[in-house]
Amino acid sequence: MATLKKKYWLMKSEPHAFSMDDLRACGVTDWDGVRNYQARNFMRDEMRRGDGVLFYHSSARPSGIAGEAKVIRESHPDDTAFDPRDHHYDPRSDPANPTWYCVDVQFVRACRSFIPLDELRRIRALRHMVLLRRSRLSVQPVTHQEWQIIMALPHWK
Repeated sequence: MATLKKKYWLMKSEPHAFSMDDLRACGVTDWDGVRNYQARNFMRDEMRRGDGVLFYHSSARPSGIAGEAKVIRESHPDDTAFDPRDHHYDPRSDPANPTWYCVDVQFVRACRSFIPLDELRRIRALRHMVLLRRSRLSVQPVTHQEWQIIMALPHWK
């Protein structure tokens, strides 16, 4: 049986909605509320237990990487899509044939100091990173080389 190679991801959250401090406090969360098909497909079809996650604060001043997490539970239906009281509710989503999926992520560590987007843009070796080309995607792949470059930055504890 072939072993699946570990993958790496960047997952965005607006810090006023769910921050790195929130993840640290709860330890584990389901990454729910994603309503973009490409981001959903990454979670549903490609994310595996043990994959690394860069936790990114979006819509912030400045935006940037706030910490590290890991996938601890693979794709499962996003129950917020079925709850009319939830702001992620999707009346077209059917529990018998779910449209939206999520994964569970676990806190690993926060950055010692925040890594702003502008700093990432200045690193030539990251110029092809999805974040720097199609920054609106809320769940996106990170290459092994990009992961290593970011993890080597002096911002980590």
